[in-house]
Amino acid sequence: MFNNFGIIILAAGQGKRLGCADTPKVLLEIGGRPILSYVLETLNKGGVPKENICLVVGFQAEKVKEKIGPEYVYALQNEQLGTAHAAHTGEQALPEEITNFLILNGDDSAFYKFKTLKKLIDAHLKSKNALTLLTSRVDDPSLLGRVVRDENKKLKAVVEKENVTEEMKEINETSTGTFCFNREWFKKTFPNLKLIPVLNECGLPLFIDEANKERVAYDAVILENPDEWFGVNTPEQLKEANKRKRI
Repeated sequence: MFNNFGIIILAAGQGKRLGCADTPKVLLEIGGRPILSYVLETLNKGGVPKENICLVVGFQAEKVKEKIGPEYVYALQNEQLGTAHAAHTGEQALPEEITNFLILNGDDSAFYKFKTLKKLIDAHLKSKNALTLLTSRVDDPSLLGRVVRDENKKLKAVVEKENVTEEMKEINETSTGTFCFNREWFKKTFPNLKLIPVLNECGLPLFIDEANKERVAYDAVILENPDEWFGVNTPEQLKEANKRKRI
């Protein structure tokens, strides 16, 4: 299954809110191990070849490479211009035979189970989608963006928190930022992306707008266990992640 399927992990961030002066965010520790190591272990145990996994690095890139090891593919994102730009950087470094790939964030994927990721990948490949998004229902979405669906419950858009309207505030479904893409469509579509309003960056949700315009096949899969998606963005969340890992 994974002979022509790739993984891109976004791991270029500094983690300013966590006070990371000289340590990449993904190397902060949960249970005495780097955050990034957990999802890599999950993928390795699931049978994903290391040469099919690309880590997009930026801040203190050499420290990530030294800690994680040389077996993986690395792509350097010199400027952090958004998640779509980071994914584009990673896509260019994947082996040529890769036809579809999964994008994960290195700082919120430590608790994913392999069966969850495989379910997303299976749905993507079975439907021959241009893109497939993993979403989650959350108790308090106030600090998150929203997943907007049409009257038929079909994915319509992902709206960043900065652009959420009053009508959207009751929605409790949000994007995890975990996407599957058909590589050919991704490459063709990336140059067409505009910037996200207010944020002025090139984010992955913009691909949904393009999929709508082009009327290509795409979908969203809802995460069965919301606890598997946990972002580490603050000191409090890092403490909570450490508690979770001990349970």
